[in-house]
Amino acid sequence: MPDDTPTPKRNNPNQPGSQEPQFNWKSLVLIVIATALIGGALFFRGTTIASTEELTLPKFDTLLKEGKVISTAEKPLELVIEEGRNTQYLSGYYRKKIPPATEEIPTPFKTSVYMPFNGTSLEKDLAAAGITPNVRPESNVLASTILNILPILLFLVVLYFFFRSQIKMAGRGAMNFGKSKAKMLAREKNKITFKDVAGVEEAKEEVVELVEFLRDPKKFQKLGGRIPKGVLMIGAPGTGKTLLARAIAGEADVPFFNISGSDFVEMFVGVGASRVRDMFEQGRKSAPCLIFIDEIDAVGRHRGHGVGGGHDEREQTLNQLLVEMDGFDAQDGVIIIAATNRPDVLDPALLRPGRFDRQVTVSLPDVKGREEILAVHARKVKLSEKVDLSLIARGTPGYSGAELSNVLNEAALMAARKGQKAIEQCDLEEARDKVRWGKERRSMAMSEKEKTSTAWHEAGHALLNVVIDHTHPLHKVTIIPRGQYLGATMYLPEGDKYATQRKEALAMLIMTMGGRIAEEMFTGDVSNGASGDIAQATKLARRMVCEWGMSNLGMIRFSEENEMVFLGRDMSRAREYSESTAQQIDSEVKRLIDDAYNQATEILKSKQDKVELIAKALLEFETLEGSQIEDLINLGHMRNPPVIAQKPPPLPPPPSDTPSEVSKPIKPDYPTGGLASPVPA
Repeated sequence: MPDDTPTPKRNNPNQPGSQEPQFNWKSLVLIVIATALIGGALFFRGTTIASTEELTLPKFDTLLKEGKVISTAEKPLELVIEEGRNTQYLSGYYRKKIPPATEEIPTPFKTSVYMPFNGTSLEKDLAAAGITPNVRPESNVLASTILNILPILLFLVVLYFFFRSQIKMAGRGAMNFGKSKAKMLAREKNKITFKDVAGVEEAKEEVVELVEFLRDPKKFQKLGGRIPKGVLMIGAPGTGKTLLARAIAGEADVPFFNISGSDFVEMFVGVGASRVRDMFEQGRKSAPCLIFIDEIDAVGRHRGHGVGGGHDEREQTLNQLLVEMDGFDAQDGVIIIAATNRPDVLDPALLRPGRFDRQVTVSLPDVKGREEILAVHARKVKLSEKVDLSLIARGTPGYSGAELSNVLNEAALMAARKGQKAIEQCDLEEARDKVRWGKERRSMAMSEKEKTSTAWHEAGHALLNVVIDHTHPLHKVTIIPRGQYLGATMYLPEGDKYATQRKEALAMLIMTMGGRIAEEMFTGDVSNGASGDIAQATKLARRMVCEWGMSNLGMIRFSEENEMVFLGRDMSRAREYSESTAQQIDSEVKRLIDDAYNQATEILKSKQDKVELIAKALLEFETLEGSQIEDLINLGHMRNPPVIAQKPPPLPPPPSDTPSEVSKPIKPDYPTGGLASPVPA
């Protein structure tokens, strides 16, 4: 297919009105000539001054009395009288012996004389020496003035010509404030196509249809269909909205302009609207074309809810965008593709049909999509033949495309640090845990009491996760500090979760209570280690009561959407329930948490020996897999215990008169906080 994309025209410096600065050769020649003249004058003047010796008047008197001052017809002694000045000078020659010469050589000299004080005595000394100086008037005021002013003028001229181009560009920049910052994406620089986009098949189908319409509009116009004026891509951060737009640019055989929503907003009022007009004007000249606006929520927010009032710069920009997309002067051929992860903040007038006719949801990938995304990114790295990407895909529910790309990148970095030739499966597993829960901090020095308390905390979480129903499968338990946690109980859903059942939420509450209860059983006291558990449980219970209708208050919603949009809207919003209802909500939240706490306490007390067994295993191995925890609970031992690469040297045996430390319960003097389980995907 022929390339119809218009080539950007470069400005010709020989044409009038060109935007490129023209180089003025005449100015350069004038500057060079002036510099040469002034430099030559200064050089000759300096040479003359340097060759003439300056003598003081007493020195001149001494030479005069010694008869060394020359006064001949060829070399007379001159008294130079400067007009308008009391200071005069004597100019002539005196005999001076300059080594290695043995004879005295005539040397020019100059002696300044102040006539009101030295004139009478000087005349007497000259008369005594028999010398009559030649009086020569001199008027060099103009020459001295010009010679002194010329360097300053030269400096100013050079400064002007140096900054003239910058001044012109500054003026031109002020005139270009209203010009659009949209950039045309060159095909040779964009090598991304639809083959590089995976995991969002439905969204890709809709934009593929858009590209086909641009390539062959008659195919759709036969049935009376018209091209959409705007496509809004909605999705969570990292799902691939911008990547999909770049793939459209790589596939479409039309001009593609890209711009960010923040590029419209400027400190000067009216600049944003002017840039919108200029952007659409460029688009109409290149029609049919695509214009991609990334993060459109920066300019497309609700009108009338901000603090700036009706003359806010953002509102003017939005009004102009609305008019350009579907107003009196709207024309076909310019398609807007916008991306945002905050569709709730956009103005309703922007979302109506005729402006953004189609909304494409770019959601988080499912298991199949995650495997396809991993396969796309795996082209750039070297994987071992034993690597199974399907296992990583099943173990990464809720991961976005950006996170999956980061998993492979982290795995590649780990393999490189180990000196491996390819990425192994264990590297991918560790990279997955690092991306979601943070990197292990083995260098963090924890006391034995802190490690023991953390082990009991995580043992309580792990046991409840295994023994109660409706929980997600246990993935891994560790007491190695990871990310912001001193320990973690990790669990992963069996598959993609799109809904939460009431029994699952109650089981989650019970499991969240396990860490605090296990610490209390172990130490007889409580610590701040369960602060994360408390926050997680409170949030879950409040959502069950206020949003999900999973309480005795019935199917009533007591909360608004988590919009966090505008100050004006939040200030004018009133609570939709009474104070008594608020008290009932608080009571119901407390009841759910108290019930979960009591149930968890009963289970852990009945299985306290299992909790202690898990805690001892964690202290020994530091990290246990979910299957190993299940073996400890069901069998009392692990069928496949972890392999310890390097064991510390054994402790000396205890004295015979004291019981062995192994038989003593693991119990420090005071509690130190364990950690809450990370929120699953």
